[in-house]
Amino acid sequence: MVVLHIGDVVGRPGRNALNALLPALIAEHDPALVIVNGENIAGGTGITTQTAEELFAAGADCITTGNHVWAQKGAAELLERDSRVLRPANYPPGVPGAGAVVLPVRKGDLRVGVICLCGRVFMRELDCPFRGADDILAWMREETPAIIVDFHAEATSEKGAMGRHLDGRVSAVIGTHTHVQTADERILPAGTAYLTDVGMTGAVESIIGVDPEPVLRRFLLQIPARFDPPKGGPALLCGVAMDVDPTTGRAWSIRRIRQEYPRG
Repeated sequence: MVVLHIGDVVGRPGRNALNALLPALIAEHDPALVIVNGENIAGGTGITTQTAEELFAAGADCITTGNHVWAQKGAAELLERDSRVLRPANYPPGVPGAGAVVLPVRKGDLRVGVICLCGRVFMRELDCPFRGADDILAWMREETPAIIVDFHAEATSEKGAMGRHLDGRVSAVIGTHTHVQTADERILPAGTAYLTDVGMTGAVESIIGVDPEPVLRRFLLQIPARFDPPKGGPALLCGVAMDVDPTTGRAWSIRRIRQEYPRG
């Protein structure tokens, strides 16, 4: 079975590209499940009920997030209400929502597990994502061997370490957060698909999805600046398609996706 994972959707340009390009990708790959990282879908930072519903309408089956999950008002209520929207699982106990879910596939009676985790290197000090993954797998592997991990992390070394830590125990470890697609996709020795970063779905003429001018001003002047996505221009969709054995959970292939949409 094929699982699609679409990289961090940034604001309106990213949502426009997803709306335009995802249906054709679904028709081409006939995926069992479509996972979309949506932590930046609302104005470039955070997630709202309205923007989440837009992703589901475009074809997402599950929305993962990351360190910006709480940026928009109402995010906690959305997470409590809809189990298809995940926050990082390694937040402390008592935080709203869930970081892992087992979902039915689009066709048939199989199920796929999805785990959302956040790194700690150069990021917020959360609970250990490695031990958090171990705790989730203790129950999730009883329900399904097909498990996809979205690891939202800054450091490439931490992402690579997570891939090795989970090799043979999950179907894929796909990195998010840096918004720059890497070219190191591979099947690890024990059968887990790995990619350091899947990239973003957002404006091409940008700095990681947001208007370049305030980013440059902040670097040059060292004063706060509001970061918003560009209002127009071409957009880019980045993702990955993985072929997973539903019986063993082993990944047989992984292929990067990179498509441009001229009217972001």
